Amino acid sequence: MGEGETGTDRPRLPAGFRFGTSTASYQIEGAAAEDGKGPSIWDTFCAEPGRIIDASSGAVACDHYHRYREDVALMARLGAHGYRFSIAWPRIQPTGSGAPNAAGLEFYDRLVDELLAHDIAPMATLYHWDLPQALEDAGGWMSRDTAHRFAEYAAIVAERLADRVAHWVPVNEPNVVSLLGYALGMHAPGKTLMFGALPAAHHLLLGHGLATQALRAAGAQAVGTANNHAPMWPASDSDEDKAAADLFDTVWNRIFADPMLLGRYPEGFGDLMGVSASSTTGGGSTTGGGSRTGGGSTTHDGLDEDLAVIAQPLDFYGVNYYNPMCVAAPADPASEMPFDQREIPGYPKTDFGWPVVPDGLRELLVLLKERYPGLPPVMITENGCSYNMGPDEHGVVDDQPRIDYLDSHLRAVAAAIEQGVDVRGYYCWSLMDNFEWSEGYTQRFGLVHVDYETQRRTPKRSFDWYGETVRANR
Repeated sequence: MGEGETGTDRPRLPAGFRFGTSTASYQIEGAAAEDGKGPSIWDTFCAEPGRIIDASSGAVACDHYHRYREDVALMARLGAHGYRFSIAWPRIQPTGSGAPNAAGLEFYDRLVDELLAHDIAPMATLYHWDLPQALEDAGGWMSRDTAHRFAEYAAIVAERLADRVAHWVPVNEPNVVSLLGYALGMHAPGKTLMFGALPAAHHLLLGHGLATQALRAAGAQAVGTANNHAPMWPASDSDEDKAAADLFDTVWNRIFADPMLLGRYPEGFGDLMGVSASSTTGGGSTTGGGSRTGGGSTTHDGLDEDLAVIAQPLDFYGVNYYNPMCVAAPADPASEMPFDQREIPGYPKTDFGWPVVPDGLRELLVLLKERYPGLPPVMITENGCSYNMGPDEHGVVDDQPRIDYLDSHLRAVAAAIEQGVDVRGYYCWSLMDNFEWSEGYTQRFGLVHVDYETQRRTPKRSFDWYGETVRANR
C-alpha cells in the first residue's frame, strides 16, 4: 500500500485550496471536422508520415465533443473544485479570423453551463497549441499578425463566456510551442528554425498580453498563465556545465517569465526577439524572418511598447511542472545548440521515461518566489505522470505508481507553502487518458482510463485516491 493511501495520512493543504484536473481540446475533443471546425496545425502535422509515433491523430481522441456530459459527471464524482480545459481556436474561427462559428461557441457554452451545474469552476485556456492552419500558412507565430488575430479571438470568446468562467489562461506553455514547434520541429508546425524561432516566442508573449487586455475588457475576473517551468541542474560542478545550465534556464524559464513578471527580457535577449521598426503594438505583419536575430533592426521603443503589453498584471501565475532538467555543456563543439540535456540518475521514472522528482516542484516554487518578489498567487495548472496500466480481469486499473506520484507532489506543494509560497490550487494532468501529441496514444496520463476503441471510461484507483484526498481537505 502506497504512502497516503490509507485515508488517514493525506497531503494537507490550506483551507480554500482548489483541487482540479486539466485537459486540452485537441487531445480529447475529437470531432475534428464537425460543425464548421476548421483544420488546425495538429491535423496537418498528424497527416504527415513519421510525425506521430503510432501514426495516430486527434481526429476522434476521447470523443469529448459528444461525451462531455459523461465526462463532467465523472468530474462531479471526483469532487474536484475546478476543471481546466482549452478552447479550440479553429472551432471558433475556422480560418483564425472573421466572424465566429456559432456551433463552436455553443459547444463551449454548453460545457461551461454543465460544469457550473455540478459546482465545478471552469478555467479556460484560449490556446493549447491547435493554431488554425490558415494562420500558420500566413506565417503562424513567426508572424506578428497572429498575436493580433489571437486578441480578436480572445474578445469573441470572452464576450460569450466571461460572465461564467472563473479563471482564464491565454497561452499554454509558450516555451514548448517555441522550442518544440518552431525551433526543433518535434511538434506542430514542425519548423526547425533553432534560435531563429525566438520571434515566435515574442509573438506568443505579445499574444498573451493582448488577449489579457481583451479578456479584461470583456469582464474576465481572473487572468493568469500556464507556463511550463523546470529547475535546471548542472550535470557537474564544472564552470562549463554551470554556464550551460544557466543559459538553458534563461531560454526555458526566464525568457517567458521575466517579460510577464518584470516587464523585460533577460540581458542580451531583447535584441534577438525580432521586433523591427514596423513592429509596434498597433498592428502590422512583420514575420521576423528566419534568421538568428529574427530579421530587422531592433527598435527599443517598439520593444518597450510590446513589453508593457506583455507585462499586464496577473491575477494568478500558473505553473506546469513535470521534472527538473539536467544540463551540460555540449559534448560536440560543433553543435548548433549551446547545451546538452542529460539523464537524471537516481530517481524512478514514469513510463514516459521522465524522472520522478517531487522535491523539484518545491524547489521550483521557492525559486520563483525568490526570483520574482511580486509573484502573484500560484496555481499548479498541470502536474501528472504517464503510467500505462489498463483494467485487470476485474475491471480495476491498479495504478499505484500514480497514487504515489500525486501524493508526493501534493506534499511538495504543501512544503512550498510552508516556505512562504502562496499556492492556491493544484490541477492534475490529466482527467483522462488522451492523445499525447507526437507520442500519439502510447502514453496514459489520466485519472480515468479510456478504451479508444469503445470510448469506455474506467476510473482508476488514482481517481478514487485523488477524490478521497479532495474530500479529506474539505
